[in-house]
Amino acid sequence: MRAPYHPPVPVPRIAIVGRPNVGKSSLVNMLAGGKVAIVDPTPGVTRDRLSVLVDLECPTHDGPGRTIELTDTGGFGVYVAEGGRYDDAGEDLASLTGDIERQIGEAVSSADLILFAIDTQAGITPQDEEIARLLREQKLGSRQRGGELVPVQVIATKCDGPKWENHAFEFSALGFGDPLMCSAKNNYLRRETSERLFDLVPHVADEAVEPEADLKIAVIGKRNAGKSTLVNALAGEPRMIVSEIAGTTRDAVDVRFEFEGRSLLAIDTAGLRRKKSFSGPIEWYAFDRAKRSIERADVVLLLIDATTRLSQVDEQLAMLVQKSFKPCVLVVNKWDLAQGEKTRRGKAVKPEDFETYLRKELKGLDFAPIAITSAETGLNVRETVDLAFEMHEQASQRVGTHKINTLIRGWIDKHHPASKRGVHAKVYYAAQVGVCPPTIVMLVNNPDLFGPGYMRYLDNRMREELPFAEVPIRLFVRDKRKAEGRRATHGTDDELNPRLLEDAELLAQLPDDAEAYFED
Repeated sequence: MRAPYHPPVPVPRIAIVGRPNVGKSSLVNMLAGGKVAIVDPTPGVTRDRLSVLVDLECPTHDGPGRTIELTDTGGFGVYVAEGGRYDDAGEDLASLTGDIERQIGEAVSSADLILFAIDTQAGITPQDEEIARLLREQKLGSRQRGGELVPVQVIATKCDGPKWENHAFEFSALGFGDPLMCSAKNNYLRRETSERLFDLVPHVADEAVEPEADLKIAVIGKRNAGKSTLVNALAGEPRMIVSEIAGTTRDAVDVRFEFEGRSLLAIDTAGLRRKKSFSGPIEWYAFDRAKRSIERADVVLLLIDATTRLSQVDEQLAMLVQKSFKPCVLVVNKWDLAQGEKTRRGKAVKPEDFETYLRKELKGLDFAPIAITSAETGLNVRETVDLAFEMHEQASQRVGTHKINTLIRGWIDKHHPASKRGVHAKVYYAAQVGVCPPTIVMLVNNPDLFGPGYMRYLDNRMREELPFAEVPIRLFVRDKRKAEGRRATHGTDDELNPRLLEDAELLAQLPDDAEAYFED
């Protein structure tokens, strides 16, 4: 029923493998031209497979470029650094080694080219020799494709200049040919590396960029809320490392798959703690990745552990979602463990109890739907995906200008905002200027009359009578006279104030018949 999603026209895949701390993540960032993977001197920062699409330019500049899928993997071998075997909760991180190596094997088995990264300045180590043996004997994933072996290309990382090139050539002794050389630190031989990869990856007829998924879902939550287990349940395969060790996922990892005929991209994010509890820069990077993942997503699944009370982290994540104006599903996970527990009054806990509790504690998301699930048993997993699609559809709706103006004027006639100094609020015109999120602009005589309380009143009425009952709505109130001036000067050098620029961009999207609604 569920299978890994592969685009109709395959994008060549390159898997980067190597022992810990040889610069694999730095190599990914160098080729991608941005900070995609977390880079830190601590061995074992990368634990899951992390994939990114990278555009390679044609070396001769007379042909089209190529898109490849680059997959970063965890370091093979000893997982922990000296003195860092146990995390801040006392858990033995070495127990993750087997999971990491299974993920590496999966990446190798799905790759069209394997980049074997070796640290030039450290030289060939016993671990490097062991990885080379496993690749040759196909004991680290399968290299067999259609009767042929997928090629292995050694890449000498940390080759910071010409003086290191002779050291890099020693890697030919591993039996995989002459190595590529580069340095992510100073971009030494970066162009040459990109051009060689362009030629090395297999050419596919009518090659095209992997198509966008039908839906992009960001899975966020505090540590050990079950995010990776949920992603695995969605994908129908162990794409994410699942461990009882809190904080196993460090990067925001994209997992592409097909779910009942629909293509999805699930973004699994790091489990977060309170900022004052962050143990180092890696957690700050992970927090930044989580914020970016929310911005990239069409819908956010905020996982809440049913076995514990809401924490400050849950509230912080809810605030991030609010500020992003992304549709959100509050996913109460681990229901299989919570079901049967007793409330303070001694009664068995029910889904209704969670709804009452969440509506009270997360008031900024009181419109968001709630899903009761168990990622471990598969309870309501499919229904949660269906709900996410419904949220995206709601956020994509458009409402006609005439209907919006009629409704808003009716609401204001029924309940006027409080007047100030004898001035009564007046709405000249309102229109929806955007979707995802639904964005509505109101041109009025005096924006100061529309205070926070009255804006909540309008927001609630819109949820009742417009098709946006469970998604966030962006509502802007702007002065009509100033708006007319800003529309006239939109795109000129006079618009230097960020607020004025935002107004000009919003108002430029108003329909051409806006003036027909203006009243003197």
